This record gives sequence, structure tokens and C-alpha cells, in this order.
Amino acid sequence: MSWSIPQQIEKDIIAGKATYRTFQTGSGGQSILPVPTNTYAVIFGYDFSPAGGGINFRTAATLVDATLYTELLRWFETQQISFYTGTDFFPFIHHINSQGWGEDSAAGANFNAQIDNTPISRQVYITSSNDITITHGLILNAPASQNAIPVTNRTPQALTYGGSGQNVNTQTNFGPALTPQQFMQPSVKDYADFGFGLLPNNADGQAFATPDATNGLRDASDYLNFLGATFRDAAAANYFLCLHYALYQSTTPETRG
Repeated sequence: MSWSIPQQIEKDIIAGKATYRTFQTGSGGQSILPVPTNTYAVIFGYDFSPAGGGINFRTAATLVDATLYTELLRWFETQQISFYTGTDFFPFIHHINSQGWGEDSAAGANFNAQIDNTPISRQVYITSSNDITITHGLILNAPASQNAIPVTNRTPQALTYGGSGQNVNTQTNFGPALTPQQFMQPSVKDYADFGFGLLPNNADGQAFATPDATNGLRDASDYLNFLGATFRDAAAANYFLCLHYALYQSTTPETRG
């Protein structure tokens, strides 16, 4: 997926009402885009190079070794970027491709595994007159509870899972075991209306992870350090994120249409 400068923002840049800026971050999972006083920023796109791409595991081609190294890479296969403006929260989850292959040589057979860190481009539209907090992390586990969806006017039989008898995920935990971010489906309201029990304190209608080194969001540099300082300090193994935004010299965001 690619992005382009929205037409109105491009006109504003040409007219001198706004300035095109970039903000590049990476490695550590916490960054802040400063927005000066009496201005506001409109982020309209980003380029994301996932973490883990500089790691290439190569070991003996046995089932045990292949499983071990595939599991070590699995943390990198789901990565989240989120933006917090002080008033709004915007999470984006990306699945990242991994690949494994075998090779034979005179010395014997080997197994290789690595993450595809091909940059991902995404169009966004985030406006803020406050500093923007940017969070990146890896997601491995998402423990879930299941229920059968009843037939209602919003979940009719045959067209949806209503009345199918299948147990589908209705609560998925993306965070600490005791206080997880709990994604409720079909929606927060439906969870109680459909008789699935009381809503937990951290119920939410969006799927996103909160920080936890086991069941939630794990800082990529923390995990790379666990794999070894050589990986933590390797630029190719870390993520990079480049934001593209327009900075307006105004205290009140204009209607962008």
C-alpha cells in the first residue's frame, strides 16, 4: 500500500500555509513528535521498516532446531505502532512475513529463518496541536475467551455467526495478565447484551496491545537485548519509522474536509 499527500494539504504547502516535515524514529519503542506552541501537525502517511529483519538464524536442519528458531522469530511477526495526541489514540497493527528454508551442502543440511523487513507504507490522517506520542512494540500472545453468538437483528442466522453454534473469540486479552487490554466482540455493548457475562474494567471495542513483556506489547529493543546485545545494537535488526506530516502555523486546526 502506498500513500500520497492529500490534495488540500498539498495546496496549503504550495500556498505557504503549511510546511512539509518528516520525523524519523526507530530502535527504542517510545518517541515523541514535538509540536511547537501555536502550531498543529497533520500526519498524513508513514513508512515503517519492521524490527527483526537483520536477523538470520542458521542451524542444523532438525525439527527441534527449526521449531526453536521459528519460535524466536515469532515475536517479530506481529508489530504495533500507535499514536497518542493527548485527546485521541490511533493504533495500527501489522503482520510481518517470515520465511524459512533449508539448504544442503557438503558439510550437511541446514535450516534458515528470517523476517521480511520490506518497508510498509500507510496513509493516515492524524491532526494534533499537542506533542504526539509514538509507541512501537511486538505482540506474541493474545489469550482469548470464546462464546457462541446468538441470533439477533444484527447477527442473523446464516449471514453471520449468529446461531451457528461455533465458539468464536469474544474477549481477547492484549496486555498484562491481571489488567489486560480486553478487546470485546462483536462489540462492547453486545458482550453484555448477548449474555457473555459482566464487562471487565478494561473493555474496549478496538484490538490493540498495551505494554507487557509476555502477553502484551514488548519493546523490540528489549527483546533484541534478550536475544543478545549484538542483535540489539545492529541497525538492521531494529525498526525504523518515518512520519510524513504538514506543520501549520495556527493554533486552531482548520477543517480539512
